[in-house]
Amino acid sequence: MMTPMRRAEREIADFEQQLELLARCKVCRLGLRDEEGPYILPLNFGFARQNDGLVLYFHSAKAGRKLRAIAADPLVAFELDTDHQLREAKEPCGFGYAYACLTGTGRAELVDDPEEKCRALALLMRHQTGRDFCFTPQQADAVAVIRLRVERMTGKVCR
Repeated sequence: MMTPMRRAEREIADFEQQLELLARCKVCRLGLRDEEGPYILPLNFGFARQNDGLVLYFHSAKAGRKLRAIAADPLVAFELDTDHQLREAKEPCGFGYAYACLTGTGRAELVDDPEEKCRALALLMRHQTGRDFCFTPQQADAVAVIRLRVERMTGKVCR
């Protein structure tokens, strides 16, 4: 069970509104854990609705710490944010910062199916560029593709 948000009036609980926010984000910070300890890294991503859920896709080199961490413990955390704006005031304690964010957890795994890898890479490029691309199985084989099945997600807006 997720801990309730302390400032409930800032929560974005509606899935459709969360997807609208997600569409405005370009970087997802992925939180992993391995033998060295907690590890967080920013990644470009693409996404797709699956049934009533959400899947995030990332591409990666085919070896490295990130893939070792996922293999050791597929439970990950993630964070995305957007709509940043400094709120100025006359006094320092009156300053604030507006933003919107999504946080959550899920299970990450490597995608082995060549067709899904091609679709995932096309989704990533569509989200990042707004353009459609097709990938060949040979192109998809040159990288690792990570699928994150979102299990829990909440949004927050600070204005």
